[in-house]
Amino acid sequence: MSVVKMESLEKTARVHLQIRGRVQGVYFRASTVEQAQRLGITGWVRNCLDGSVEVMADGKKAELEKLIGWCRKGPSGALVKEVQTEWEASTEEFYNFSIKR
Repeated sequence: MSVVKMESLEKTARVHLQIRGRVQGVYFRASTVEQAQRLGITGWVRNCLDGSVEVMADGKKAELEKLIGWCRKGPSGALVKEVQTEWEASTEEFYNFSIKR
């Protein structure tokens, strides 16, 4: 049983996040890039016109879960009220993690 669990943790996936609250103007994007790079995740983060922050991330499912956990708190100064999460199949199209404008 642990072999199955280990395989699922190593499997790559994609997660699309929409983060709402006080998340702009508090270094959320730059801090997300740092976290993603630390976790070996590729993709992007951007500010949205409605005041939310959007993240598209590819990587190992276990590492993506850690990124989601971090996004629920964000950097100091952020006040996260909601994180919408949508899992997708990884396309492995990203080579790094960056701020998308």
